[in-house]
Formats: sequence, structure tokens, C-alpha cells
Amino acid sequence: MCGRRELSSVRAVKVAPNRWASELAKERRVGAFETLGGRLQAFSPGDRLIFYILAGVFAFATLLGLYTIEQSLLVTIPTYGGTLVEGEIGSPRFINPLLAISDADRDLIALTYAGLMGLGGSGHLVPVLAESYEVSPDGKVYTFYLRESAKFSDGTPVTAEDVVFTVMRAQDPGLKSPEYADWSGISVTALDPKTVRFSLAKPYAPFLELAALGILPAHLWSGISNEAFPFSTLETAPVGAGPFKVVSISRDATGLVQSLTLAQNRHYALGRPYLDSIRMNFYAGADDLARALAGGAIESAYGAVLPSESSRGRTITEPYARVFGVFFNQHTNPVYARKEVTKALSLAVDRGALVTETLGGYATAIIGPVPPGSGVRATPVPAVSEPTREAATVLEDAGWDYDGNARIWKNASAKLSFESVTIRTSNVPELRSVARAVADNWERLGLSIAIELYEPGDLSQNVIRPRKYDALLYGEVIGRDQDLYAFWHSQERNDPGLNIALYANKTVDGLLEEARTNPDPNVRTADLQKIEDSIASEYPAAFLYAPDFVYTVPRGLEGVAFPQITTPSDRFATVASWYRRTDAVWPFFVPSK
Repeated sequence: MCGRRELSSVRAVKVAPNRWASELAKERRVGAFETLGGRLQAFSPGDRLIFYILAGVFAFATLLGLYTIEQSLLVTIPTYGGTLVEGEIGSPRFINPLLAISDADRDLIALTYAGLMGLGGSGHLVPVLAESYEVSPDGKVYTFYLRESAKFSDGTPVTAEDVVFTVMRAQDPGLKSPEYADWSGISVTALDPKTVRFSLAKPYAPFLELAALGILPAHLWSGISNEAFPFSTLETAPVGAGPFKVVSISRDATGLVQSLTLAQNRHYALGRPYLDSIRMNFYAGADDLARALAGGAIESAYGAVLPSESSRGRTITEPYARVFGVFFNQHTNPVYARKEVTKALSLAVDRGALVTETLGGYATAIIGPVPPGSGVRATPVPAVSEPTREAATVLEDAGWDYDGNARIWKNASAKLSFESVTIRTSNVPELRSVARAVADNWERLGLSIAIELYEPGDLSQNVIRPRKYDALLYGEVIGRDQDLYAFWHSQERNDPGLNIALYANKTVDGLLEEARTNPDPNVRTADLQKIEDSIASEYPAAFLYAPDFVYTVPRGLEGVAFPQITTPSDRFATVASWYRRTDAVWPFFVPSK
């Protein structure tokens, strides 16, 4: 019995395929198609050809319509891949947040390190390694809670101990870190592995700016002495928590870094960057950089533009948070204590011509101390058709007369005379050109103008610090926090203060003090507006321009958004969101970034 059942089963398997084959071979008819086929047979050959053509057109139009509808519903999103080749002047030496001294250093720090806070594309500070933070009601205690996912590029977690280590090394006078002054006097404590607390002696509203300091991995740096710190191999092979990590370095025969390749850091706290890699090539000077950009050896660079006929890239310009002007020293010459004199010198400058002819259009004319892009209403630059005549009128209305033969302005009632100005400035191309343009304007006012040029270090040490100048053409780098205290408070008139106009105004002093301690951003902006209005109306300097940050990028590089630029490295604030490749997906497949 058992054997027969098995045989019967085998037979059933063998028969089944034949049955299916016969079923499939049977002719089946569909009534609609039979009717259509019959009618087509009744058509003449020409009519059938026309029918087939129309049917083909209908089918094509239907498919095209469906495709168009689909494309209208799809969303284009960035996707991963691609690289960027950037050029820069100089060579990195200290890719270390505590020792950086050059733009090349700071640019690479922005790419490879991350802080508790960081810059967003709008210019606002956003948590990066921190997930959140709290500020005490008195504004003196800041508590940060680190992200559980925060890791260094070697995969080790970022902890509160790393933050404490970094800040304490910044505070160590033996290291001689440029960050020492910012962090001196601030207490830092790790409350637990993911919580760190800072205690300030007094409220300091811009403290969150300091919290953008790149964090060092304590497990790699803690055993390195202050003396060995600058010579560690980690200086040019950094391990940080930024969006990219260094994967290769090329040096010349002298040991200087010629190029450096960075790959995306998949551990980055804010998400994997879209670009796979960035290659940085370094050049000795501006001419070499410009040639590399024009020749296609690099795709992007700041401070350089492509030839006008090139279609390979586009130039982005943003105002720098920097203010350039001629600052007057009333202590060396009492004539500069007269408002009508400094006002006349300020109004005599044709800022429109200065920006377009001397600076190539890459600047914004100003007449006040606050740079553009700060949220403060800038003091309008007077639209004067004849600046020289306007300036002369200001002097004449204040009792000054001009002796054309002696080429001197005299004020009999004040027993003062004014015949010459010596402009001292740095021996760099931009400031040489600006000094010459200003001198031309002032010579039209009947004054004798001399220009003295100094190397930057010499100017700082032997002219600015001892306040040995009548008129100083100089630039002030205003931080993103818009803290003008060091530049305009009366207590900062002497070295090492930066009040190079030797300006003193008790009302402005009070506003400067409140602006740096009040945590309310609206109050701080209102104070800053009053500071702008007051200083601009008193003419302690002939404010001239805020330079533009000029950055050339290749066509097809998208997602580039700038905050207000204070240093060139700020251009990388949103580098994790830059992309060169896209994909089209249905809206419900759009990922969160």
C-alpha cells in the first residue's frame, strides 16, 4: 500500500506540467479586442496606418503626461558625494584651537574641530557638541548638556572631561595660548560625563561666543607638556569632532604643507556632511592663488575672483565685521579735539569713489563705528556732490579761514592753525591705496598730506601701542558679539586698550557696559544703536568702509550660506550642508538632515 501511494504521487507530478501546457495553448478570446480587430480589418491600408500613428501619438502623450505629473511631484534633495578643491595663501602650522595664529590654521580648525556651540547659516549660535544649555538668572553660570552621540573623528565619545581639559589648557599661562585672555578667570567643572558648568565672576552676555572654542580630545593631548604642545604630530594630523578629518598631507622639501586632503567625518554630531572630501592647496602669495584659480588648479578661494569671461564659478560677497577709518589723536595735536576739524576731514572723503575706484566695489561705505550686517541701522553716508566744498563750509561756519598763499587754515578766536596731516598705516597694498586716495581728498581741502608706511608688527609695537600718531589709518575687527567696549570705552584709551581714537564719553561708557552684561539681545541691540548714533555724530574718526569678504566657488556647489563674516574661517560655518549632487524623490521620502 505504501509503495502504491508513492507511485501515484509521482505520476501526479509528472502529469501536471502537461495539463498546464495544454491549458496555456488554448485560444482565448476577448470580445473588445475581437471587435476592434474586426473593424481594423475593414479599414483600408491607408486608414489603418493613420490609426496606428494616432494610437502611437496618444500613447506617447499619455506617457509624457504621466512623466510630467511625476516630475512635478518629485522633490530635489541634496545627496552624498563629490569633492571640492580649495586654494589658500600661507601654510598651516597649528591646526589646534588653542594655538592657531594664521588664517590657514583657523580654516582647518573650522573643518576639523567643533565646540559646544557653533555658527549657523543665519549667524546665530547653535548647539553643536552640546545638545542644550541653561543660563542662570544672574547670567553668571552656564550649564551645557553634551549630546550622547557626540564623538571625535577617531570614534571616541566627547565628554565633559574633554571640555574641562581644553579650557584649563587655554587658561594655563605656560602654554601662551591666544585664547588665554578670553578664558582667564572662568571656572569650569564636569558635573558628570555629559554635563559641564562654567562660572563667571560677572555677567558677560557674549559668553556663548567663547563656547564655540574647538574641543581637544583629552585622551590624546593630556600627556603632552606645554613645551611639547606646539611640536606634536597632532598639530597637522588633528583629531577633532568637526565635520571633516585629515586623511593625507603633502609637504615640500622644507617641510611646509603644500596640500592637505580631508574626508567627511561620519561621527559629526550634526550629521554626515554631503561632500565626500575637501582638498586644500596652499600658495605663497595672492598672485599664485589667482593664477591657480584662473587655471583651474583649484575651484574655490577667498580673496580671489575668476576672470570675467570665465563661466566655471561664481563670486559671493558678504560684508566683513570690520571697520576701517582714519583715527585722530587729539593728544598729539589739539586741533583734532575740535569737532568741526574732524568732521570736515571726514566729509572731505569721497567714499563712493573710494569704494568703486580704489577697492574695486568690494566694500561698503560707512560713517559710523558699527559694521554692516549687525542689525543696527547704519548712519547714512551723506550724498554730497562736492565733498571738498562741503568740508570747507563746515570749517568756515566754525570760524576758520583759509590762507591760500600759506596753504593753512586759521582760527583766530581759538588761536589754532591747521596746515598738514601725517597718515600712518600698514605697508600692505590695500591700505597703501586707501591712504593715497584719502590724501588726494584732503589735499583738495588745501592741506599738505604725508603718508608713512610701517610693517604691521612695527606699526603695532612702535606706533599704536605708544599712541605715536596724528592720524592712523587702521581697521578694527569687530566680533560677532558686537562688543565695542575695547574700542570705545574711556578706560581703554591706553595700551593695551584698543581705543585708538582716545574717545571719552560717559554716556557711551554706560551703554558699552550694559551692552556686554545685559542678556536681553533686544536691549543690547538698542544700546548698540545709541552707541552708533553717538559716536558717528561726534566724528572722533573718519570712518571709511567695511570691506567685503569675497569668495569664489564653482558652479554646481550649492547650500553655501554665510553668517556675518568676522574671520575667513566663518565661511565654513555651514560646510556640512554644502553639496554638489542631488536626487529626486517623492516628498514622503525626504530625509531629515
